[in-house]
Order: sequence, then C-alpha cells, then structure tokens
Amino acid sequence: MSGAHRSRPRAIALIGPTAAGKSALALQLATSFGGEIVSLDSAQVYRGMDIGTAKPSAAEQAAVPHHLIDLIAPTESTSAALWRAAALAAIAAIHARGRVPIVAGGTMLYFKALREGLDDLPQADPTVRAAIEERAAAQGWPALHAELSQSDPATAARLARTDAQRIGRALEVLAITGSPLSALLRGAARSQPLPFELCSIALDAADRAALHLRIAERFDAMLTAGLVDEVRTLRRTYPDLTGTMPSMRCVGYRQVWDMLEGRSDPKDLRERGIAATRQLAKRQCTWLRSLPDLVRVDCADRGLATQVNTIAGRFLAA
Repeated sequence: MSGAHRSRPRAIALIGPTAAGKSALALQLATSFGGEIVSLDSAQVYRGMDIGTAKPSAAEQAAVPHHLIDLIAPTESTSAALWRAAALAAIAAIHARGRVPIVAGGTMLYFKALREGLDDLPQADPTVRAAIEERAAAQGWPALHAELSQSDPATAARLARTDAQRIGRALEVLAITGSPLSALLRGAARSQPLPFELCSIALDAADRAALHLRIAERFDAMLTAGLVDEVRTLRRTYPDLTGTMPSMRCVGYRQVWDMLEGRSDPKDLRERGIAATRQLAKRQCTWLRSLPDLVRVDCADRGLATQVNTIAGRFLAA
C-alpha cells in the first residue's frame, strides 16, 4: 500500500439484520477508538419515532455523538441519494475533528448507495406514479412485484411483495428511463468513489432460530416500552399523517397503525409485528449475501465484541 493511499481517512461500517446487536457494538467501537456514530437507518431519521426504531437513548447520545437521526417529520420523506449526501457530510466533519466515523445500521440500500454511489435517478413523475398506483389498486402490489421480478429481478428480490413505496419507485424508474433500478445503481460505482477507506463489518446470522428469538424479545420490549402509545401520539401530533406514508410503513409502525385503524385484531399485534420483523431480517440477510468485500462475523459468537474490536483496531492501525 502506498503512503498516499495510507494517508486517506478511514471509517468503519457495521451492518447486519435487525436485532443482531449493531447498536451496542457501534457504541463499543466508538468508545474504544474515539468515534462518532452515523446512523444507517431509514427509520431513525424521523422525529418522534423512538421506540419502534430502537433509537439510541438520550444517555447513549450524550455519551457518544450520533448523526442522521431526528432529521425530518414523519409526514416527510427522504431518499438514498439525500441520505448519502448527508452521510458524506457528517463523515467529513467527523474526520475533520480527528475522530473515527462508525456507520451503523441495517438499511442495506443506503449502505450500497454509500459505498457505490447513485446514478442521477429521475425525479418522481406524478402521472407515471398515478398510473402505477391505479394498477396496484386493481391488481394488488404482489402482482406488480411479480411484474418487477420479470424486468428487474435483482431489485424485486430485496423487496417485500407488499412494499408499495419501493415497488412503485422501481417501476416508475423503469418506465421513465427504460433501465432497471438495479442497473442504474451498479453503474454509479464507477463515478462516485468514496473519499475515504471503509472497513465494512457484517453481522451474519448463521443461527436463524437464535435471531428470531432476539427479534421476538425486542418486539416484546418495544410493546412494553409503549410502542402503541407512541403511534397514537404521532397521529395526534401530525394530523396529516397517513398509513401510506413511508414512515408509517416501517416495520412495527405499520402493524400498530392497522390495529388503530381497526383493520387488524389487537390480539394479533404481537404476532404480526414479530412476523414482519422476521421478514425484514430475511431481506436484510439476502442483501448481505449479495454484497462483496465484507468482513463477516457471526452475531451469535460469544466473542463477538472482542472479534469486532480486533478487526476495527487492525484496520485503523494499518
């Protein structure tokens, strides 16, 4: 490695499925190496959505600076491109302070955007989107997901069959540009290299049963902490908030919203929330398998904290 290459600043990325233990490890790394945490979570950007996103507590934020949380109201929306720009700015500022950026979370599209860049994707076209939503109303989103599988299998593979927002966007991009979204994302890597070196550590879940147990325990803790009341408060605070907005389509919030709207039985909330979270974890693991150049560690390993600390320490010292 040349001296010029070594002089580039460095950052750590810690990614993995929900409930794998990323937040605790990120805090440990930040404490060990003088770091600040950049949230890689598309739900933590929303203000007032604390319990269901497992947002770091006030004490944790006081102990270690956190970035890219509480950025927008739940009635607003963001994108991978906007998040990438904000993340790069936060990372540059952390480097300028002589500290180590720890990018941690489970939004895999954002991670891919960070590492590989994004092509200039087209702005939303109301006419195209309205036509897609009209077809979805008639046929159902699973049917449009099946259609997407034929034209853009790589994108369809990482989306739930009912993910209206992302299925709609992928079909919209295809209709406007004639190119699959996955191809546009791949093409961006050549033109937007990162201005720093990144060590990407992935928490793998070899034992799915153990991960499922963690997911159930975490959702139970969220319910106990007041997730339902949190959604009720959001509905009162933001009268324009609807169940179709990206914020309320987040796992956990969508299930509570449906219950409050009377579309599901309160007795089924726990089961539905856990099932949805397990599906999210499955999609995240699918993403992980497709991503190259990751240092993979088992999230169930008893020596996980030491292992991750060692990997990060060697990278930062090299």
